[in-house]
Amino acid sequence: MEEDTVQRIGIIGVGEIGRAIVEGLRNGGGASPEVFLSPRGARTAAELSERYGGVHVCADNQEVLDRSDVVIIAVRRQDHHEALSGLTIADDRTVVNLMAGVATDDLRRTLATGAPIVRAIPLPAVRERRSVTVTCPSHPVVDSLFEQLGGAVPVADESAFNVFSALTGTLTVHYAYLATLTSWATGHGIAPDAADRYVRGLFQNVGRSLSDESRPLHRLAADHETPGGNNERIRTTWFGPANTAALKQVLDNLLADLT
Repeated sequence: MEEDTVQRIGIIGVGEIGRAIVEGLRNGGGASPEVFLSPRGARTAAELSERYGGVHVCADNQEVLDRSDVVIIAVRRQDHHEALSGLTIADDRTVVNLMAGVATDDLRRTLATGAPIVRAIPLPAVRERRSVTVTCPSHPVVDSLFEQLGGAVPVADESAFNVFSALTGTLTVHYAYLATLTSWATGHGIAPDAADRYVRGLFQNVGRSLSDESRPLHRLAADHETPGGNNERIRTTWFGPANTAALKQVLDNLLADLT
């Protein structure tokens, strides 16, 4: 295998992220590596195999390991011992661990391998090649793979990696926040479809403003406020020091669990 080029990728645990990786690799145009899927998540694996050429469903997890240069492990944390125990993986393979809270040493003991193990946090936006993926440690083949899918941010140690892992735990809070805004508006007589459309548009514009990396996040917040205006009122009365401290405490607790 040439450096930085993946010819064959295996995925053990074909859930939402596994599906998104396959779709991102296949929807980018140009040459794509062969993909070998485990039978776990059989319906999703079969669907991907039918939709894309060069995507194969294997008989078992050992076949995935045998046929792949890079193996992505994306099973649930609580299932990884059952899914991986007893498997044999050659030292010339590369393992990518997507399981939150499963340290490299733990996975190495389970797999009993000397193969390189890289942790990574891809998000569903890899399907559009727009997810910035944290990796640990930096590895030329793995970083190159995720660069294709939106970008790679290598970090040197697992303590830093766990901080990024904790940050991903805030994602659905954002969606729930938007749903709460919509619910509040409908409670005041706004039609649900109109409230939903407006809230989505409002925060899609926020998303676009985040692409302006010349301004730090605190500056973006300040630039969207008028002194004494509506935005400042909500921020200072609701997301004040108490809520800020509570959010940081929840993140600290999550980080302790991940560590």
